[in-house]
Amino acid sequence: MDHKNERFLVRVNNFEFKLDREQVEAFDLLKRSPQQYNLICNHRSANATLVHADHKNLLVELEGQHYSVAIKDELDQELDQLGFSSAATKLIREIKAPMPGLVLDISVSEGQEVKEGEKLLILEAMKMENSIMIHGDAVIKKILVKSGQAVDKGQVLIELE
Repeated sequence: MDHKNERFLVRVNNFEFKLDREQVEAFDLLKRSPQQYNLICNHRSANATLVHADHKNLLVELEGQHYSVAIKDELDQELDQLGFSSAATKLIREIKAPMPGLVLDISVSEGQEVKEGEKLLILEAMKMENSIMIHGDAVIKKILVKSGQAVDKGQVLIELE
């Protein structure tokens, strides 16, 4: 495979962007700490925080706004076209806290059907509100936390059917 011509599909919230390797490499990204980055693009600078990363799915805080980012390389895109998307083949049974924090709001109820990208709950961590989203279609089996409850990293918040 010619990596110079490699193309990526990037979904930010509900918007999709197609980028090639040259466009990706044109971003000036400076890593200031394991979670803190400075991005310069089109002569504009922005600070970003990597709130959570799970394989090719990221939760990024940029200038006070939270963005769910999914990155698919050419192999991921080919698998999607063949009907073998990773979300379809990976059955998610539970939602865990990506970090310790405080549950501020729960947006779903038991028995509710949810679609990929829907917000499940808001978790406050380090004085920032983080929307926890679902990465595939599911049904809420059991909610194990309450609004106002403190949770630990890795704690199961919601069970899915």
